Amino acid sequence: MLRFTLARAGHAAAVLLGVTVVVFALMHLVPGDPVRVALGTQYTPESYQALRSASGLDRPLISQYFHYVGSALTGDLGVSFRTGEPVTLVLLERLPATLSLAFAAMVIAVGLAIPLGVYAATHQGRISDTIVRVVSQFGVSVPDFWLGILFILLFSSTLGWLPPSGYVPLTEDPLGWLSRVIMPATAVGLVSGAIITRFVRSAVLESLGSEHARTARAKGLRQRIVRSRHVVRNAMVPVVTVIGVQAAILMGGVIVIEVVFAWPGLGRLTFDAVSARDYPVVQGAVLLVAALFLLVSMAVDLLYARIDPRISIR
Repeated sequence: MLRFTLARAGHAAAVLLGVTVVVFALMHLVPGDPVRVALGTQYTPESYQALRSASGLDRPLISQYFHYVGSALTGDLGVSFRTGEPVTLVLLERLPATLSLAFAAMVIAVGLAIPLGVYAATHQGRISDTIVRVVSQFGVSVPDFWLGILFILLFSSTLGWLPPSGYVPLTEDPLGWLSRVIMPATAVGLVSGAIITRFVRSAVLESLGSEHARTARAKGLRQRIVRSRHVVRNAMVPVVTVIGVQAAILMGGVIVIEVVFAWPGLGRLTFDAVSARDYPVVQGAVLLVAALFLLVSMAVDLLYARIDPRISIR
């Protein structure tokens, strides 16, 4: 296990290094001058040269890149062109909002997807299976931001039950956080849940027809035991992968949903930074999202062995 973890950590470091190269190159290929945008109406030739020198943009690209990587290894991701704040602090301020939204959305998604997917698979061909497949297909096809707008119109503008937007930290006001997170989390969770439901149904159907399930039934085990111990557990291996991917995507920030609900997460931060050509914030946000994705991927690999002991980790 230790060897596997160290090997995956090495692979993750290589991937992150590649991410820094790609993002750094793309940021410098995008048209526009970030220093000019940052100064806005306060632009003067003197202030322009001073900010350009302070941010290191007057140095060769290779020198800029190695300086950025060296600083990033110490936790210094630079300073925002727009606000002058350290990028690391800006990201840490936005991370709790994104993680709380991702957690709530995944609870909804998994809480709906696994029961519905298992039920549809064990009732294949019946009307209930058809309903689950049709609804899940609808959920996959509908954009989450469209659901979010409908929720605002219904529960905020019409019924007045929930606040239309905003964010309150969970640690400060749990009920306030819940009232504001329920709509964006449900909008995102329903779409992610629809995707997971289809994978759960397919995996359970495949497991139902496998030899170990037929053997368990031939031994006279009750159907409930066959499904819980032999079918569902073996079907969870591919499902965990899909859940991990969905969780990693949500941790990266759901940009449109965060804009619709004025949710101060990483997605909205990245969107605003790209619009303002704030290179340090964009690079830092992408690096953080990539790190979260790799951590989730490693956690999923470790879960494989817990779910199915036949899978060895090397």
